[in-house]
Amino acid sequence: MDKIKQRQRRISKIAKTVKGTVDRPRVVVHRTNSHIYAQIIDDVNHKTLVTATDLEVTKKLKPVELAKEVGTLLGEKAVKANLTKVVFDRRGFKYHGRVKALADGAREAGLQF
Repeated sequence: MDKIKQRQRRISKIAKTVKGTVDRPRVVVHRTNSHIYAQIIDDVNHKTLVTATDLEVTKKLKPVELAKEVGTLLGEKAVKANLTKVVFDRRGFKYHGRVKALADGAREAGLQF
């Protein structure tokens, strides 16, 4: 199997268990070679509540530090929107490197996974 099909298989397995609700929306992470994006989504109402990307960060940082900064930014926006408890959806990416740094930054900003 190629990488894309393997990732799609992981996504479908994760999607069976990770669902966002009104009380605990879902944090979705998307990582490319150049950028990292994160959204908080309410799956019941099909609404994106909060979003953060590395394009919003003006500092020049290394990729892992930049991902942590995005997580912090996401956490701050979520706290302003009265969201503290969420579920984390890594969308088939390994919980390692930039994805883990984003999650750690969000936790430090006040989100509870």
